[in-house]
Amino acid sequence: MSKQLEFAGRLNSFKYAFNGITVLLKSQPNARLHGVATLIACTAGIGFGITPLEWSLIVLVMAAVWVAEALNTAIELLADATHPEHHPLIGQAKDVAAGAVLIAAISSMIVGVLVFWPYCLQAVGKR
Repeated sequence: MSKQLEFAGRLNSFKYAFNGITVLLKSQPNARLHGVATLIACTAGIGFGITPLEWSLIVLVMAAVWVAEALNTAIELLADATHPEHHPLIGQAKDVAAGAVLIAAISSMIVGVLVFWPYCLQAVGKR
């Protein structure tokens, strides 16, 4: 395969990936909530001047939530396409995937509190 064809294939991969992100944001209200939470966390991180290690933790948990939400959406779309009627096992699979998003979201909130709470206390003069 020529280098030009390989490069074109890589560009297509990015195009498909960005299309998937667009589908996620347009079709999933919870993804838009995650977007708002991401903006709030990034704004707080910049405003408080958090350390590189703290940024690493925040970015990791944000990524975990986004990945969980994307995989949950992919599972839902595939399940609905393959078996549109209610099926108990598909329902359980969807519930488990939704549970993964909840676990990631709760974990990210805990990390957010651990990282930002001391800065909040300092901002109000309690530390």
